[in-house]
Amino acid sequence: MRAVVQRVTRASVTVDGTVVGAIDRPGLVVLVGVTPGDGPAQVELIARKVAELRVLRDEQSAVDVGAPVLVVSQFTLYGDTRKGRRPTWNAAAPGPVAEPLVEAVVDALRSRGLDVATGVFGADMAVELVNDGPVTILLESVPDQVS
Repeated sequence: MRAVVQRVTRASVTVDGTVVGAIDRPGLVVLVGVTPGDGPAQVELIARKVAELRVLRDEQSAVDVGAPVLVVSQFTLYGDTRKGRRPTWNAAAPGPVAEPLVEAVVDALRSRGLDVATGVFGADMAVELVNDGPVTILLESVPDQVS
């Protein structure tokens, strides 16, 4: 599982002209990609890291200050560009595998007391955000190397 975490001052996701998820104060946008070998251990590690990552102002975490989180599924995090100019998506989990794991990340964040907004899995989404800093962190939980 991969997650790109961005510190933002605000963010929103729009589908078909309708805002489906938004945070209107400083928090985190988390783009989540899933690979076929991912499971509960990867979900827990990513959720813990996102919730406790000290990247907000004054080295605070989202759980420290109750910062909102916007989670957006993004299979393109597993795009492979090693050959040619067109990415392949072979390492990305198919929707029926990925969707419940992205939902599990959202649930795990909410279980930590965080206010979590989301996009719509599989939809053509317009993500708008104001990156604060900018701060962008890549988190990765490899299926065989969870700790």
